[in-house]
Amino acid sequence: MALPHHGAGDHGAPMAAETARVRTMDTVAQTACLAAAARAREDERPDRLFSDPFAAPLAGATGFAYLDRLANVPTPYVAVRTRFFDDFLDQTVRSGDVRQVVLVAAGMDARAFRLPWPPDLALYELDQPELLALKHAILADSGARATCRRHALGVDLTQSWAEALCAAGYRAHEPSVWLVEGLLYYLEEAVVHAMLDRIAALTAPGSWLGVDLVNQDSLWSPLLQPWLVIGAYNGAVWRFGTNNPERLCACHGWEPWVRQPGEQGALVSTWSVLRQSCKRRSPVGLLKQPGHKASAKDNSALALAA
Repeated sequence: MALPHHGAGDHGAPMAAETARVRTMDTVAQTACLAAAARAREDERPDRLFSDPFAAPLAGATGFAYLDRLANVPTPYVAVRTRFFDDFLDQTVRSGDVRQVVLVAAGMDARAFRLPWPPDLALYELDQPELLALKHAILADSGARATCRRHALGVDLTQSWAEALCAAGYRAHEPSVWLVEGLLYYLEEAVVHAMLDRIAALTAPGSWLGVDLVNQDSLWSPLLQPWLVIGAYNGAVWRFGTNNPERLCACHGWEPWVRQPGEQGALVSTWSVLRQSCKRRSPVGLLKQPGHKASAKDNSALALAA
């Protein structure tokens, strides 16, 4: 369903909803509005990597104000990441018998509405109750209809949420695809490991996990300092990075493939190459799921590491 684009002063939800947006969401959750604003800007491009007509209303004035404060900071990563994981989800679902997808920290993501899912697929969105309530109101006002069987579950991701997921119909004994996008670098290391352990315990052989990570150097990178300073000023501090994403995935039971959006410190210069690469072929198209291993859990993880 297409939604009209708005002018610079007319993005997103009404003022009452915007006030509620700021009041009820914590600082990390508000970065979901920033990511939606970045997707909306990409959607406006004639050479866009993806279409997301829901991004602008989901971003709201909060998201665009956040993005405007980064006007002098290159922000192509969100667009590349979105297309990368769009392709990952599409190919992992359509290449097998997977009929359940879990989006951890779904935020203002609209994949349940904008991607062409199999109609019998169950998609579970996990995030803060206040954020999901606001998201529901915005999408309801737009008349959006999910293209799958969507389940929005308001949970505290730092606590136990497995029971709520299974109560909503998730079947841990069947293959699934999980996506943890734009979250892990905001968490303490112990929380990251606890979350990955919890996901591993809920996945059957043949499952997939997609994550995006930053290396430890990124936490102090001069290139990213404007982004990090603005994020920290708003309370969204980057806390976790890893220089060995393969090991991180493997120690939680996943067979990893790691891809980088560009060489370290060269994100801007490689943006045109990445854009062409994304349009020419899927980055995930180069990957093949391994054969069955009778003695080990046959799960695969795709990490986009910056």
